[in-house]
Amino acid sequence: MASVIQPGDRAPAPPGLALVQDLINTVDLEMDRDALRTVDGLAEFCADHDVPLSGLAESDLRAVLELREALRDVCQAHAGVDVPAATLSRLDKQLAQAHLVLAIDDSGAALVRPAAGLTGAVGLTAHIASSIAGAVADDTWRRLKACAADTCRWAYYDHSPAGRSRWCTMSICGARNKMRRLRSRASAPAG
Repeated sequence: MASVIQPGDRAPAPPGLALVQDLINTVDLEMDRDALRTVDGLAEFCADHDVPLSGLAESDLRAVLELREALRDVCQAHAGVDVPAATLSRLDKQLAQAHLVLAIDDSGAALVRPAAGLTGAVGLTAHIASSIAGAVADDTWRRLKACAADTCRWAYYDHSPAGRSRWCTMSICGARNKMRRLRSRASAPAG
């Protein structure tokens, strides 16, 4: 999957959240790499994730980039940071366009899935919304988090028993934070 920048040492999210995690992680903020710089990059991402969309335009790319960053903010809220009101407003507008249907399979299980005929960014948003609905139902949604490091904000799935992880990886972002705190204490005037 060339459209997703590979994460560090964390195990990936469960399959139901993989699309959301992968969309957020199409950009590496520290290295300034973005798999969604072009409409072709967006088309490749959709193809890699079996999201059948055609006729993507620049406006779809802009909408998906806005969706990606809003989802990153929401995932950072899962680690204890409030989602900005403007982000919630933009996300509400996008999700309102993503029509979903409730379907029952042959075993009687209920599933939420994208409505037929959705295209462009709205189609991808519907697939994202469907993934989130499934994750809310199986109680995994709040464990998809964004790293607390402002220079990273990588989406990761918190597999820890207590679900209190704040860093994508303790060996990098967590260690940097600990080192900054130590330096700050060491340079503080003695009182």
